[in-house]
Amino acid sequence: MTATDPALTALAQGWCALSLLHGRIEAHIERALQAGHDLSVREYSLLDVLSRQHQGPGGHLQMKQVADAVVLSQSATTRLVTRLEDRGLLTRYLCDTDRRGIYTDVTEAGLTLLTEARPTNDSALRAALDEAAEQPELAPLVRAVEGLKVPA
Repeated sequence: MTATDPALTALAQGWCALSLLHGRIEAHIERALQAGHDLSVREYSLLDVLSRQHQGPGGHLQMKQVADAVVLSQSATTRLVTRLEDRGLLTRYLCDTDRRGIYTDVTEAGLTLLTEARPTNDSALRAALDEAAEQPELAPLVRAVEGLKVPA
């Protein structure tokens, strides 16, 4: 295949459209969360991921798992956790069975903020998708996202 191969060109255009859709959605949600709750998209995502943990075996995520879930490097995730911990939204503690392991839990204040921010996140997502669906190059991607059936 060459750089001018129509299949590569179509693939590159599809990737550009997907990247554009992601960027627009993230920017729309970011503005809404910042304005309404002083939260970034990453902070909201981290609170959301950590709020789904449970007590007991297998109930807590290691920092690498958290980093993977919020699509950040481990060092960026650690900085994000520190910022939210400084705001009183998260706490960290050592694992009982492995002193090298550090767990992170959402505080009551974090859960309250997450509960307040969830409708903002959801309505901003819906609005961003509706806006993108109006554009012919993004409409098929919006339909694909809306049709996804992923486990909760």
